[in-house]
Amino acid sequence: MLDIGSGWGDLALYLARLEDVDVTGVTLSREQCVLANDKARRAGLGNRVRFELRDYREVTDQFDRIVSVGMFEHVGVHHYREFFAKIRALMDPDGVMLLHSIGHMSPPGTASPWLRKYIFPGAYSPALSEVFAAVEQESLWVTDLEFLRLHYAKTLAHWGQRFAANRARIAQMYDERFCRMWEFYLTSAEMMFRSGSQLVFHMQLAHKRDAVPIVRDYVTDLQRKYREIEADVAAPAR
Repeated sequence: MLDIGSGWGDLALYLARLEDVDVTGVTLSREQCVLANDKARRAGLGNRVRFELRDYREVTDQFDRIVSVGMFEHVGVHHYREFFAKIRALMDPDGVMLLHSIGHMSPPGTASPWLRKYIFPGAYSPALSEVFAAVEQESLWVTDLEFLRLHYAKTLAHWGQRFAANRARIAQMYDERFCRMWEFYLTSAEMMFRSGSQLVFHMQLAHKRDAVPIVRDYVTDLQRKYREIEADVAAPAR
């Protein structure tokens, strides 16, 4: 499995704990790469999970599964076809890819100047029409599409609560200006997901139309299985 934009490594490690998978994560952050590899070693998963300081466009192997969470917003709209062409090349003929991204249900447009300057320089939240156009040009099958309409608003609300609980410590780490800016960001972003055009989408891609079951029950069935495993792991020993 390939994790494009692997962050702090938690998704790769989560999957490796639940399934017998071999995961390669790529990131452009040196800090993320070092910490994620350290997590894998400490979890005893260093033989199956590795993270590389590498641009995804430099990867040349093929993978059974590819996942990318929260990285697509930084690809840039003019590079969408390049992104999906690389996915097509990296994905095994029977492979499946899952793309998780923030998007919006309205026509193409940019974020506010404040957000672009202080929070997400260079980031772009795509309209679905822009993503589909690039996928079609690379002749990939969209085998599933899921919209998380209010989920991220709840996530942002939780972040806001946790930020408030740790505000004094964060102000010591940074300063009061940062705290006010971050509070404004979390609140305004939450409202965009509650009343604006923002959403999160999961797009599943494959070379073949029959790469996954034709009825999507397998998604929820597997999710329930993982939750049962997590509950068993978390349960106190008897």
